[in-house]
Amino acid sequence: MASTTVKDSKPAVTQKATQEAAGILHHPYTRAALPFINGGLAGMTATAVIQPVDMVKVRLQLAGEGARTGPKPSALGITRNIIASGKVLDLYTGLSAGLLRQVFYTTARLGFFETFMKNLNAKAKANDRQVTFAQRAAAGLTAGGIAAMIGNPADLALIRMQSDGLKAPEARANYRGAFDALTRIARAEGVAGLWAGATPTVVRAMALNMGQLTFFSEAKTQLKQHTTLSTSSQTFAASAIAGFFASFLSLPFDFIKTRLQKQQKDKSGALPYKGLVDCARKVAKEEGWLRFYRGFGTYYVRIAPHALVAPTLSRFSTDFDLQHGDPHRRRLSEPHHQVIDGDACVNFPTMI
Repeated sequence: MASTTVKDSKPAVTQKATQEAAGILHHPYTRAALPFINGGLAGMTATAVIQPVDMVKVRLQLAGEGARTGPKPSALGITRNIIASGKVLDLYTGLSAGLLRQVFYTTARLGFFETFMKNLNAKAKANDRQVTFAQRAAAGLTAGGIAAMIGNPADLALIRMQSDGLKAPEARANYRGAFDALTRIARAEGVAGLWAGATPTVVRAMALNMGQLTFFSEAKTQLKQHTTLSTSSQTFAASAIAGFFASFLSLPFDFIKTRLQKQQKDKSGALPYKGLVDCARKVAKEEGWLRFYRGFGTYYVRIAPHALVAPTLSRFSTDFDLQHGDPHRRRLSEPHHQVIDGDACVNFPTMI
């Protein structure tokens, strides 16, 4: 009899634990935080995958600064030089700052975007209509701009760490990590200095999101109408197309952002560039307009995988939450949004 009681108690304990876990998942504070948590984890995982590509991209953008002529660096050549001068792990220089950037930037961007979309869909449902493309675009642009401002200090630390190896050995800062870089930059340049390059960072984020929103939606529609590709293949192809145009629209601003965030005062206390416009003017005059698109292939390779990895992981974590949460909540999949009890969030592949 005793053994039967113990045996019967196990399912009861398991059921109680499951109910408690479901209760935590559906606590109002947890529900509000999940979009931010899912986005941050997805972004950090994607960053760990493409960090070497980002390192090469930054080195390409900083090569030949102030000179129109000279050797033309290649992604392969820079990769070879980095490995030859140190070790393979040098390609992961700045990873701590890259991950910290995702904690702030991607967490905020995806979190704000999903929050905006839930509110928009709730209002649309109340009025028996659909959220318009203009509203989706506005939500994406706003979320991207806000997140870029929040994540700028980590972005700055990332650029400083990645560009440090270009200096003479005696002039290098040799940052020990992201927090060391942030602390030392704040001490030397003031807290406001942590937002160096914030303007092109915000514009870059908005250009990325606009390119993504516009071309992913259209590409997905055309592929659905004119091809027999599976849904997953359509999403993959649409992401690649959107990534190309998002890269084309945002690379000049990413280039300027890198130059502004890398610069430091000379002995006279002057900076090479006064701001976005001054940097653009000097680069165009001294290096040529095509310099803004140097390393386009590398930049695209950096953007496209991130655009595929991050939303895939974010959706997986969201689906896990739905499967282990309230069974009465339902998920309806449509080409560009999902609805959960009337709350919808757009599932465009998100850019970095």
